[in-house]
Amino acid sequence: MKLLVCIKQVPDMESRFKVNESGDWFSEADLAYRMNEYDEYAVEQAVQLREQLGDSAELTVLSIGPDRVVEAIKKALAMGCDRGAHIQDPAVHKKDPWQVASIIAEYARDKKYDLIFTGMQSQDRGSAQIGVTVAELLGYASATTLVNFEYADGTVKGKRELEGGIKSVVRMKLPALVTCQLGLNVPRYPTLPNIMKAKKKEIEAVPVGNVLKEDSLSASNSFYPPVKSGGGVVLEGDVADLVDKLVGILKEKNFVAK
Repeated sequence: MKLLVCIKQVPDMESRFKVNESGDWFSEADLAYRMNEYDEYAVEQAVQLREQLGDSAELTVLSIGPDRVVEAIKKALAMGCDRGAHIQDPAVHKKDPWQVASIIAEYARDKKYDLIFTGMQSQDRGSAQIGVTVAELLGYASATTLVNFEYADGTVKGKRELEGGIKSVVRMKLPALVTCQLGLNVPRYPTLPNIMKAKKKEIEAVPVGNVLKEDSLSASNSFYPPVKSGGGVVLEGDVADLVDKLVGILKEKNFVAK
């Protein structure tokens, strides 16, 4: 069985973000990067299936981006993926979800993957469009926001998380694509021996021009932080005094009748 897991390298969410000079994305200066959190669940689930199937399966991890994304690919290899594919694109942040999905589908089309894993969404853009669009382009069955996954005899059984805490159970024949949600599993930490093994695993480099066949359908006009609201007021002291201070502030702001 041929398996593919798609990952994205994103800035650490604890970073201090600044708008870049062109005003269409954030500045990458001084940012730390990591594998997208939802993609870690996808990698873990793909590796678990790879282990379940044994030598009859091959697992490829794919990522699109500049040279730095190789580090995320290496982490996935250390977690248990067999080989990597790096779609070299220093301007991936300028591509819309349609183009990104088209790149993945073009790479995967002639390789006949039986099952594709992606994260539910990326933490930087959060469009949640890539996985389902890839499935549509390839003609695969798909299921999103999986919080449970089982595979047996050519059939995927998954539990999806819906609104209001409701769960639904889906079954799909291969080929199929699933997107992975928080709670699906607990991603493993790569061990030192596996990190060393990952250095010897193949990472195929593919220029983006070889697989980019579609024009964008949308473009980002501007990128800016939200307008800062007024600062808060911290009141300290005895409770009796605080009540009088609070009532006075509310009257001053016309929140209560004077």
